[in-house]
Amino acid sequence: MLQKLRVKTGAILVVVLVGFQVGVCSFAVAASIDIDKTRTTLLLEQEPKGALTPTAAKAAIAKGPKELVIAGRIAANGMDPFVKGKASFAMLQLPDDHGSQPGHNPDDCPFCKKKLAKAPMVAVQFVGVDKNELPIDARELFGVENNAVVVIRGTASFNPKLALPIIQLKANGIYIRK
Repeated sequence: MLQKLRVKTGAILVVVLVGFQVGVCSFAVAASIDIDKTRTTLLLEQEPKGALTPTAAKAAIAKGPKELVIAGRIAANGMDPFVKGKASFAMLQLPDDHGSQPGHNPDDCPFCKKKLAKAPMVAVQFVGVDKNELPIDARELFGVENNAVVVIRGTASFNPKLALPIIQLKANGIYIRK
């Protein structure tokens, strides 16, 4: 009986230790990034000049990738715009002045929906010096949430062969409008 108890206790201990190791390894990848330093590097103190709408950005990169500044709002047409655990999110075009009224929701406004329906979505991806996507959630890294208005600086590209109009933006800076 005592031997069976030791075997069960040993088995439980092994399972707990293996689970702990897996958890630590997963945490170590995110922990290996200095979050404060990364945030300081990417968060812009002043709004970059010359921000384009996603529609204007699409025209600007028709001949190939280009360093651009694009303004928009974090959103994804009713879906979660964030990639969990990654410094990535989807961004949509801002509504015109009509949509800037307090309490206005462009997702519910038929005028905004019609006007913005053909505007491309922007897939924003913050990458590190190794050119890999940063393994930390954008909400945690920048303190942003759905519908936040942001201005993103980075290298934009567009593939017209895709079924949906999506601009790929490898970002190297973010300004959050208040």
